[in-house]
Amino acid sequence: MEQALSLAGLALGQVSPNPAVGAVIVKDEEVVGQGYTQPPGSAHAEVVALEQAGSAAQNSVMYVTLEPCCHFGRTPPCTGAIVTAGVAEVHMAMLDPDPRVSGKGEEELRRQGIGTFVGEHEEDAREVNETYIKYVTTGIPFVTAKFAMSLDGKIATRSGDSRWISNQESRRYVHSLRHITDAVMVGVNTVLTDDPQLTCRCGERGGVMRKQPLRIIVDANGRTPVNAQVFGEPGRALLALGEGVKLEIVEGYQSMNADVVELPSSEGLVDLEQLLKVLGQREITSILVEGGGTLLGYMFDHGLVDKVVAFVAPVIIGGSEAETAVGGRGVDKIADSIHLERVTAMECNGDVMVSGYIGG
Repeated sequence: MEQALSLAGLALGQVSPNPAVGAVIVKDEEVVGQGYTQPPGSAHAEVVALEQAGSAAQNSVMYVTLEPCCHFGRTPPCTGAIVTAGVAEVHMAMLDPDPRVSGKGEEELRRQGIGTFVGEHEEDAREVNETYIKYVTTGIPFVTAKFAMSLDGKIATRSGDSRWISNQESRRYVHSLRHITDAVMVGVNTVLTDDPQLTCRCGERGGVMRKQPLRIIVDANGRTPVNAQVFGEPGRALLALGEGVKLEIVEGYQSMNADVVELPSSEGLVDLEQLLKVLGQREITSILVEGGGTLLGYMFDHGLVDKVVAFVAPVIIGGSEAETAVGGRGVDKIADSIHLERVTAMECNGDVMVSGYIGG
């Protein structure tokens, strides 16, 4: 199952809105087939593994990170392929929370005389598909808040300079996060201050990846310049504008091949709860929110964040006017602070990355 989980990781961010699944087929203590989910409309992990195994799948044991599907979607049900191949046992790390499956796949396999086992490495499997689980059960994307700050909590100096607080290794890690995420979101102030590319780049030379996350700019008043870098990079950009933005501004963004969504707004920010619903309808399952402080403050104030990834650099910036990582209203009492659970920490060549999930 560990090998299947490793394979599932290869599909993260590349197969949405489908789950990232890995499958391994074993016969006579040898791996005879393995695979992971292919892009939507292509083969699921189980089918890839079965095709590789061929006739060796007869009387074999399959290890799969998620319950095989039993319904017709873009592809035929995997349960049918497993039965036809003659697999003897199927070990699944977890049941699929999709209401169209949700135990029905396991039941179908048992009814066909195949031995089924559920729960091996279930916690690991849930972490791999945490974005899919939220999306398929709520219709809302999984939201990760990411920021880099100094030891005293600043994300820029009083003059607005922010390059670079985190080091190169930390920034490389951020690109790996973008690689497994459907969309990257920032507020308009971040675009005006930093003019970021918001692309996923990898390698020592920072080569741009073929598949790019959707770039989302939250801009209630349409202040994003049409010559901003986000419009000139590979992939798509989306402007979340407030209602009432002048038509010529909207048309200017559309002329840059950007999508535009107009939503109610207040206090200089669009209705982010409504934006998340719209993005869910567009099959965006995960969003990496990269700032700035105003946008992150709204997200935390309204309980819209699921996970936090924070990079802390060993520097002191100071300054009462320097922007902090999270703005908004905040809380009145320490007892009301937002607590993280399942916290992990990792050193990134001097920086420290702290990640965790918002507590219930």
